[in-house]
Amino acid sequence: MPTPLPDAPAVRLVLASASPARLTTLRAAGIEPTVVISDVDEDLAVAEATERYGPLEPADIALLLARAKAEAVASGLDAGAVVIGCDSVLELDGEVHGKPADAAEAVSRWHRMRGRSGVLHTGHWLVDDRGPGGATLGATASTTVHFAKLSDEEVDAYVATGEPLTVAGAFTIDGLGGAFVTSVEGDHHNVVGLSLPLLRELLGDAGIGWFDVVGGCTADTGGTQG
Repeated sequence: MPTPLPDAPAVRLVLASASPARLTTLRAAGIEPTVVISDVDEDLAVAEATERYGPLEPADIALLLARAKAEAVASGLDAGAVVIGCDSVLELDGEVHGKPADAAEAVSRWHRMRGRSGVLHTGHWLVDDRGPGGATLGATASTTVHFAKLSDEEVDAYVATGEPLTVAGAFTIDGLGGAFVTSVEGDHHNVVGLSLPLLRELLGDAGIGWFDVVGGCTADTGGTQG
């Protein structure tokens, strides 16, 4: 039966992301974050970092953008919250893929992905904005994703739904695209866009317990196995 949680968490978590999937993931874990969307120009942020540091690895790009989002949101908030920013990219053949620009790009990408494997990198950046000396730290979680071998008709039909145009890598694991992911190696939450185990580790490194951010909703304990 449902387990009651505290009415309000000890620490307020702010999610610096517009992703419904990330919000759903947190809520399912018993966390009701405040959502504040950043206005970061992702292409500009990557271009500036590349000019300064040289070519970036896919995992570094995800972390760079997660940090930019978290810091942008934290700078506009009153002190008293912990901000988590996330960004995901798909690495395929050493190339970085975010959201497709249009349907044609999504179709082309799926023609490359089908029957193969890619690595979904999600950068996580935490900013403790509760007072002087608050932590700011991050890390990237990487999960290998194995894709089914779709027919041309399936690719066209999937892209026509519009879903691939709204997500990094042009696929979901928790939506219509779930049927096209045969298996994953690593944290499946990371493929949705937010690794709960990594978030717990980052909070712990900042001196914040997992249940310090839990509250304000009801956790369903499930448990139907015999």
